[in-house]
Amino acid sequence: MADVYIGFGSNIGDRFAHINRALHLLLDADGVTPMQISSLYETEPVGYKNQHWFINGVIAIETKVLPRSLLALLKTIENRIGREQRFRWGPREIDLDLLIFGNQCVDMPELLVPHPEMQRRRFVLLPFAEISPDVVHPILGKNVHTLLSELTGSEVVRRVAPPPIKIFE
Repeated sequence: MADVYIGFGSNIGDRFAHINRALHLLLDADGVTPMQISSLYETEPVGYKNQHWFINGVIAIETKVLPRSLLALLKTIENRIGREQRFRWGPREIDLDLLIFGNQCVDMPELLVPHPEMQRRRFVLLPFAEISPDVVHPILGKNVHTLLSELTGSEVVRRVAPPPIKIFE
């Protein structure tokens, strides 16, 4: 079993509904066991600024599924939610990014793990630090809390809601 962290976000349509549906589809998949889900954060867009703000968060799961198969599952979920391919950093109905996969490093044309941009993104690190501040980036050798504390810039990220679904009831 690997501890896996997945970033999620939406900025088109009913952002909260898209996230809720995506998380339910993920947690209903075979071989996926939920561990924790962060609060939801509203975040200003990065890269392409002329779009609606995002709702973002991070979910931690345990899985025996291999990285490539997990990526295929995430893409299937995005398609089921109705994600359209637009342009880099553009608007999206749902975005599911594989951030960390245990202590593995994956370098395939379709998948890089750890996610190559995560250490530069407050909208990833803030919710990640909320649920697992001590997880160590397998390449940088720093934990999520440290990576967050080292960020510079003025990217706005504000907590807007508790975790969208309860996983332990």
